[in-house]
Parts: sequence; C-alpha cells; structure tokens
Amino acid sequence: MDDYQQVIAGYADWESLGPAAQVTFLQDHLEGEELITGLADAQVVVAVRERTALPDAVLQQLPQLRLIVTAGMWNAAIDVDAARGLGIEVCGTGGVPHSAAELTWALILACARQLPAEDALIRAGGWQATVGMDLEGHTLGVIGLGRLGSRVATVGMAFGMRVVAWSTHLDHDHAGSLGVRPVTKEELLRGSDIVSLHLKLSERSRNTLTASDLCLMKPTAYLINTSRGPLVDESALLRALREGWIAGAGLDVYDVEPLPRDHPLRTVRNAVLSPHLGYVTADTYRRFFADAVDDIMAWRSGSPVRRL
Repeated sequence: MDDYQQVIAGYADWESLGPAAQVTFLQDHLEGEELITGLADAQVVVAVRERTALPDAVLQQLPQLRLIVTAGMWNAAIDVDAARGLGIEVCGTGGVPHSAAELTWALILACARQLPAEDALIRAGGWQATVGMDLEGHTLGVIGLGRLGSRVATVGMAFGMRVVAWSTHLDHDHAGSLGVRPVTKEELLRGSDIVSLHLKLSERSRNTLTASDLCLMKPTAYLINTSRGPLVDESALLRALREGWIAGAGLDVYDVEPLPRDHPLRTVRNAVLSPHLGYVTADTYRRFFADAVDDIMAWRSGSPVRRL
C-alpha cells in the first residue's frame, strides 16, 4: 500500500515469491470504501509504516486477508489484537535507525539558516533576505532521549551545542553518559533555542506540547517534530507560528497524513514542511521490503518470523 513514488518494486526480489504470487503495488492513498475495494482480494497486505490505518472496522471487511506485514517492528495504525482475533498474522521488519535522526538535522539546519526562503528568493531572481542563526554555543532541547533522541543529541554536541533533555521517564544515567543535562520540561522549553521531539505517540504522550507549553519557548526558538504530529496541539502550533510565539518550526509529521491540500500549515511562511520523509531512504527501503518478502515466505512455510 501507499507506494507513493512507485519504487517499492525495485527494493526487493518480489519474484522470489514464485509465479503463483500476484503482487500489486498501490500508489494512491486509499481510504473508506476505496480501501476495502482495493484490498478485497488480498491475502497479504504490506503496510508502509502508518500511512494507512488498519483498524478492526476495516479488517472485518477483508475476509481474504491472512497476513499483514508492516515496515518496522511497531505500528500504532494496525489493530494487532483485532487482526489476531480474525486469524490474521501480523509481522514486522527491520529498519535503519539513523535515517529519521538525519532528517531531524536537515530540518534544524533548514530552519536555522532559512534555506527554503533563500532558495525561493534566489530562484525568483533575488539575493539574501534573511539572517541565519548559529548553532554552536546555543542550546538544543531534546524531548525523549531514546534511540533517536540520543542520536540527535550526539550530533548537537558535535555542532558545539549545549544539550538538555526531558521526558516523563528520562534515564538520568543514560543522559549523563551522553553528556546531556537532564532538566524539567519548563526549563527545557524556556532555555532551548531548538526543541526537538522524539517520543512514541500514546494516549499519555498525545499533546505533550500545548499552547501553554509553546508560550514558554523563546520567540527566537524553533520547534522540530519528526516523531508524530499529535505530540503537539496542532491548533496551538498554528497560533504560535502565525502570532510569533516562536520563530518557526520544522515538521515532518502531521495529525492527518497525507496533509490535506487546504490545510492551513501549507500557508504558514515560518514553517519548513516535509512529507513524512524520516524513514524514506534507499537503505531503509531495502531493509523494509527485503524483510517483507522474507516475512511472506516464512509465513507461507508455516513459521512466521518477526511477529508483532
């Protein structure tokens, strides 16, 4: 599903599934009745991360389905319990851990040096309209110091930044081993020049940053979100950007994806927007889809692997 770029066929040996297997690549993002119709004859569905939700209500309408393979080993958009209850196996794949952290830094640098605005200006015949922000000597606040947050923090220190971190269950010993200073949420928001989110989305983490939190940030600070859109109150973020509570934001994730054509974020000038590219790299795709083929073959042999 959701083969946006029409490239997934080239990232694995799908022919190894044998002549009896018919593999269909769906480029368009499908929802509602179109999704049910598009998957009606499928015994196996490969989900590209969380691009399409597969809740119980959808699974109930797919009686042919027997295996779901998701790219990655975790997918909040799939009702795994409901699938198992319907006799549908759910398996995952490996991944490349550094790709999302690298995109985080692409967004940080794009915001700090105003690259999208200057690119548009120079293509329009202009020359220099902004003054960039240095990173060295400034403070990076990392919300969530897990696998990805730790990578982002390490790069921040390579840029000569002071790095602080907060989460509800922050491991202070781990932070100390990285050279990161644990702080309270309020201290992080008030003192950071860049705030970067690296949390899993759950009911507890939803709206980690609300309007009152965004008001604590410096008017010169940037918010970066490459994790999940609902970690931030979207309406509050729009106000913060439009009213200048913060200098800007670098966003790779949104409440609704793909981002609707008429979404107000598309018109906000001080936001750098990317279309959920955190894991969209050649190395990651090779791992995702080679493992997906392996999952299908293992399931067919009666010994499924990488079960969620």
